[in-house]
Amino acid sequence: MLGISTDSIASHEKFAKKYNLTYPLLSDPDAAVCTAYGVYKEKKMYGRTYMGIERTTFVIDPEGKLVRIYPKVKVDGHAAKVLNDLKESL
Repeated sequence: MLGISTDSIASHEKFAKKYNLTYPLLSDPDAAVCTAYGVYKEKKMYGRTYMGIERTTFVIDPEGKLVRIYPKVKVDGHAAKVLNDLKESL
């Protein structure tokens, strides 16, 4: 498991420490990886348009094959849903 965003390495370090994360958080400051995965998109909030990441989970198997995509993720309950789906697919 890993996480990636356009936030800085320092920001990731603080976030990982705050939430006791045990997996790597990767910094993609120019959004190259996020763009390649199709998650760096135009977003709108309060009438303002800007570029940002659409929170998405990709499940990739040990051979590197993309198994499942969860687009437009909402945090609450998401991890449990993914874990349940993975257990069911085994």
